[in-house]
Amino acid sequence: MQQPTETLPATPEGLSRAAAILRAGGLVAFPTETVYGLGAHARDDRAVARIFEAKGRPRFNPLIVHLPDVAAVRKIAVMSDAAERLADAFWPGPMTLVLPVAPDAGLSPLVTAGLDTVAVRVPEHPVAQNLLRVFGGPVAAPSANPSGRVSPTRADHVRDGLSGRIEAVVNGGACPVGVESTIIGLAGRPALLRPGGLPVEAVEACLGAPLGAAGEGISAPGQLASHYAPGAPVRLDVSAPGADEFWIGFGPGTGDAPMTLSATGDLVEAAANLFHALREADIRAAGRTIAIAPIPEHGLGRAINDRLRRAAAPRP
Repeated sequence: MQQPTETLPATPEGLSRAAAILRAGGLVAFPTETVYGLGAHARDDRAVARIFEAKGRPRFNPLIVHLPDVAAVRKIAVMSDAAERLADAFWPGPMTLVLPVAPDAGLSPLVTAGLDTVAVRVPEHPVAQNLLRVFGGPVAAPSANPSGRVSPTRADHVRDGLSGRIEAVVNGGACPVGVESTIIGLAGRPALLRPGGLPVEAVEACLGAPLGAAGEGISAPGQLASHYAPGAPVRLDVSAPGADEFWIGFGPGTGDAPMTLSATGDLVEAAANLFHALREADIRAAGRTIAIAPIPEHGLGRAINDRLRRAAAPRP
């Protein structure tokens, strides 16, 4: 059912209105340092179910619970020594931990997709922090876009994909990191479940050991093979695009490209530009293949390449 979608300012009045909508079981998109999230009260079954409905998201795909601080995380998840160490180093920030669910967490089972673990994050963005504190409870929030499509880094991206399906979007400007959080599994041996806005090298340095690989099955968001996809087909590692391809460059030597993720080869800039560039290229390509210049596989480059590989994967 279509409904008006309010655009709320990131003011005390706007955040008070957003929190009231969440308490009433509504859906509110809000900015984080990574991408815009689509928030619902994580203890309200109906509200959480509406996230899946609005996004067209598979029900087996778990959600990330956003909380304002580590003390709030401890109320819904079991924190190990490794979790405490990572939280102390990187929260608030673009890191999600997958931890055993606390016995009295009270979360909707839709949040965890029936698993005995929960993905939790303490975002750094001041608007997200203020909203979480005004609301006063756990907020389940995947990216605020139709499932499988390009993630939103601006309020107008949210409106483009979800207007009429959600109650409101808080306009907090462009997201500074631009790719989703790094997800670390800590229910067993520490494992990288999804590269993201926190470089893997920093996590491994903090733990003093390399991370393991993700196991079989879906244990965290962002693990579907085809994801983050524009409408046009995508081809990767292209140094010499075809005449019928729309080229997105990266680094020196790609000055002929009509669009670039970073002319200087800055991976931080490239990550921040990635999803907006894919959306803009989808429009400008007009059905042609989008060709992407090679991106180095280190630091934030790992997260960028992860998103690009999923964007280029065969569509279901």
